[in-house]
Amino acid sequence: MIEDDPAGEVAIGADVFVDDGAGLSVAVVGAGAVGATCAYDLARRGTEVTLFERGSVGSGSSGRAAGVCYDAFADRVDAEIGRESIERFRRLSGDDTFPFTECPYVWFAREGDDDVAREVSASVERMQSHGIVAVEMDGELLGDRFEALRTDDVAVAGVSGGAGYTDPGRYTACLAAAASGAGATIRTDTAVELSTDPPGVIVPGSGESEPFDAVVVTAGSHTKRLIADAGIPIPMKPYRVQALVADEPYTEPMCFDASADVYVRPHPDGLLAGDGTERVEADPDSWNRDASAGFAESVLAEVSHRFPAFDPSTVRAWAGLCTATPDGNPLVGEIEDGVFLATGFQGHGFMRAPAIGDRLARQVLGEIGIDAFDPCRFDGDESFDIVPGMTIESDS
Repeated sequence: MIEDDPAGEVAIGADVFVDDGAGLSVAVVGAGAVGATCAYDLARRGTEVTLFERGSVGSGSSGRAAGVCYDAFADRVDAEIGRESIERFRRLSGDDTFPFTECPYVWFAREGDDDVAREVSASVERMQSHGIVAVEMDGELLGDRFEALRTDDVAVAGVSGGAGYTDPGRYTACLAAAASGAGATIRTDTAVELSTDPPGVIVPGSGESEPFDAVVVTAGSHTKRLIADAGIPIPMKPYRVQALVADEPYTEPMCFDASADVYVRPHPDGLLAGDGTERVEADPDSWNRDASAGFAESVLAEVSHRFPAFDPSTVRAWAGLCTATPDGNPLVGEIEDGVFLATGFQGHGFMRAPAIGDRLARQVLGEIGIDAFDPCRFDGDESFDIVPGMTIESDS
């Protein structure tokens, strides 16, 4: 619930209004989960914020996200961001904001998949070294813990308790509303172009740039073209991913079969499952929003294998867009004087939005950014292959 604190300051839950951004004007381009969060975190710090969105709030990738949220990252920086996001999802959620349902997260390798099995074990060890509550289990222990799972073919599994799921559309709408309540101006159905000297945006038809002290581009798959038109190249590729919802009731756990590249989570309508990463670059202005032929059948076969009691009567499937980078890390921070961006999340953007939005807002206001995500680490013309974000990788 958006509340007024005793000093008359706008807040969501425990968040409070401060004035360290007073006197600055910032444009945020893209009202997905990261953009809405960043706009809110800037506005609650006293910044004059305008949030531009070419469609409606959450109408892009955020509205098609799976809503899986966890802190089970083996890399130190990712683990820190994941932990911050989970804590904030918990704190901001509620009956009047958006739901957040606690649910354990399991990832595992099948018998015979020795390389992935070793990587699962190694990832658990690295998570533990970063303070993530994660444990390793064999198939028998996993089956004892989660009776709905078939585990006789599981070689090794990791289990994390710091996880849950939510409704991405409701989260994004809530944060946009909170930004508005904190004083931000939201301009939907407004596609803009980027200007850089000075920072600003051009609304087509006006012919003139609206100047700002800073511009933050969080336009998802459209980010690359938007900033390229302003002469700033980045190595990012949009790609299609697919998911489905089946009406069979399911409660826990969320899990990722690393050998089959299939994930599942509970959903208000039953069970949500996905894989279907297409390793080709997609056109963000012209792409197929429907699932590919055969996608649902192949995923349902994997789900039925893992959950023997699974027997849905109805299924709906769809596609969304994710964004990839050469090293699998996102591009977050200042790329040119007064121009900031956040993109390239490899399918993990929504689950990290609460922390990324806050950190990006802080960087705009003069704090240090996230070195590992610095967009200036690339020249912008790098050639690379698309690799699915939900994979288990070794240290090598």
